[in-house]
Amino acid sequence: MKTRITDLFDIRYPIIQGGMHYVGYAELASAVSSAGGLGIITGLTQPTPEDLAREIARCREMTDKPFGVNLTFLPAFTAPPYPEYIRAIIEGGVKIVETAGRNPEQYMGQLKAAGIKVIHKCTSVRHALKAEKIGCDAVSVDGFECGGHPGEDDIPNMILLPRAAEELSVPFVASGGMADARSLVAALALGADGMNMGTRFIATKEAPVHENVKKALVEASELETRLIMRPLRNTERVLNNAAVERILEIERQKGGGVGIDDIRPLVAGTQNRKVLQEGEMDAGAWSCGMVAGLIHDIPTVKELIDRIVSEAQAIIRKRLEGMLAA
Repeated sequence: MKTRITDLFDIRYPIIQGGMHYVGYAELASAVSSAGGLGIITGLTQPTPEDLAREIARCREMTDKPFGVNLTFLPAFTAPPYPEYIRAIIEGGVKIVETAGRNPEQYMGQLKAAGIKVIHKCTSVRHALKAEKIGCDAVSVDGFECGGHPGEDDIPNMILLPRAAEELSVPFVASGGMADARSLVAALALGADGMNMGTRFIATKEAPVHENVKKALVEASELETRLIMRPLRNTERVLNNAAVERILEIERQKGGGVGIDDIRPLVAGTQNRKVLQEGEMDAGAWSCGMVAGLIHDIPTVKELIDRIVSEAQAIIRKRLEGMLAA
């Protein structure tokens, strides 16, 4: 498949694995890249820039295909040393960076001087246009369905993607609700140049997460995600569990007076790690998209990507062309 995204990133298929905390390790990123997509290492999952440098080197040993690194600029309890992480990316020879969260403008000079292509995750057209203006090479447009942080506008992809297509000049991919061939074909039809999958890639054999997490995704329906931290305007979509119910109860009780310290023990990275890596499913909140309702198996990454591409071709050539012939 050939789109502006495959040309930009020199990949075979327009399928990107989004950066995910405690998921985006070399095992998954290399598997996605080797299967023809674009794998992404999650930079801040690595405790230090030196650890990131080692993870990049490890991924390079596992695949000879292009892969990227995610850097998320979000309000944090302790600000990471972003310039040092970027230096590790540059020295590791990585040429693609996925940025997310706050505006990455202050780091664009450092990234572009190193010949790095930047794709920025956005949840609104106005933010996507800003990303284009500051020099991002591509944009990942995240609809309200997405796991993690969907922004505060609550616009689903059936509206957001065609609006982005109307306004943007740079290539963009659809993120949020992406799981299969139907997702890819729909994203292309709505004007995107590919798709970004997060939650779906967690339920693959190579994903370095506990089997309890993968089974939970297979068993979940589209009705089982919740939105937390809305009163803090840092909304996050997560899979419901006991910790999430407790967070929502605290938010109801405190109303507009709720602060991050009230829920910190339930949303901290240590609790997230207990879920994803140790399989303690009620230990804390963890990001998950509504797309869980479309996850029915745990294939290898290659099986998943091959299936998506072959079925997408069948949808386009048989079902859609057949409708025109009729």
